[in-house]
Amino acid sequence: MQTVDYITPLVDDPYAYGQIAAANALSDIYAMGARPILALNIVGFPASELPLEMLGEILRGGFDKAREAGVTIAGGHSVDDREPKYGMAVTGVARPEAIIRNSTARAGDRLLLTKPLGTGIISTAIKRDLASPELIAEAIRLMSTLNRAAAAAVAAVGVNAITDVTGFGLLGHLHEMSAGSRVGARVSLQRLPVLAAVWSLARDGIVPGGSRRNLSYAEAFTDFEDAVPAEARLILCDAQTSGGLLIAVPERKCAALLRALSDNGVALVAEIGEIIDDASGRLHVTA
Repeated sequence: MQTVDYITPLVDDPYAYGQIAAANALSDIYAMGARPILALNIVGFPASELPLEMLGEILRGGFDKAREAGVTIAGGHSVDDREPKYGMAVTGVARPEAIIRNSTARAGDRLLLTKPLGTGIISTAIKRDLASPELIAEAIRLMSTLNRAAAAAVAAVGVNAITDVTGFGLLGHLHEMSAGSRVGARVSLQRLPVLAAVWSLARDGIVPGGSRRNLSYAEAFTDFEDAVPAEARLILCDAQTSGGLLIAVPERKCAALLRALSDNGVALVAEIGEIIDDASGRLHVTA
């Protein structure tokens, strides 16, 4: 199986940007229950405007993250572009019967999420010079963390459906899962993992345009309780980069999966809701 993804810079540090872009590109393979083995670099860079040493740091970040994943970078392609862009085309392997889809969730499944939300909002704060060094460092750590350990736990225990949370936000990707599986889903705001600083940023309107568009789209298939505030709705739709895995696991396997995730060193796992019997695919968000 193959996938491709590339992004524009989210942080000022070119090495960190390269790591984030690589982790983001590799995530689609992990989200299918597969193992990435080979990658090709995809680069856009304004060679006449920025030093080539910066490009070298971006590629070094990507190389180091690929090496961490056990992936060989076999080459790639670059173009002269006014805005830097970096990512990878990734090849992964899996036994056909081991592939996990995002369209096979079942009513009664528990929903687990393996990274907190809010990196899209933090990226906007960084661009506006409104993020503290500590918040930037935490966002870099989260976005550059591979989903490899979480995917290994999922493969060991077995789950019904999985996807990663990226540009469509949590509700967008959950709806893709629920609609494809012909089920509904319920999410509890109280259980949602969110980086603490993100709440005040969202209340102040420090939100990317993509997240606002995601919310406008999600309103057509989501029922929000009246007590769910406006900033929470935006966070639920925040466009993530290299977000966590969203997992639909049978209730009988939930405890085993939580143990496996912990044993594999996955720092955060939140049970955020459940799959419900609703062929319309609608989502329900409770306070």
